[in-house]
Amino acid sequence: MALNPNKELKLYYSIGEVAEMLGVSETLLRYWEKEFPTITPKKTGRNIRQYSQEDIEQVRLIHHLVKVKGMKLAAARKALRNSKGEVERNMEIVSRLQAVREELMQIKKELDGLV
Repeated sequence: MALNPNKELKLYYSIGEVAEMLGVSETLLRYWEKEFPTITPKKTGRNIRQYSQEDIEQVRLIHHLVKVKGMKLAAARKALRNSKGEVERNMEIVSRLQAVREELMQIKKELDGLV
């Protein structure tokens, strides 16, 4: 049986790992936990946060609304409450477009090197 390279090997991520993934501070993630009840990382006996994939997706949605689109926290909460599916779809579209752009920039760089 071949190893699936797309399969996530970790069940939980630390707050530091999640902060690094998104390029934000750990303090901001803790603040968002208080402001958005949908972010509920598991806490160990010593109050160490362990983020699951679902928690990370919630944080990504909030990051997209607040940091990328520039929404206020109240507006982001309202958007998630009223049309979470639409927000998820829009975020997915933006991330795919960014990936395509990065690929095109890489191809351009390689072509410029040939000339």
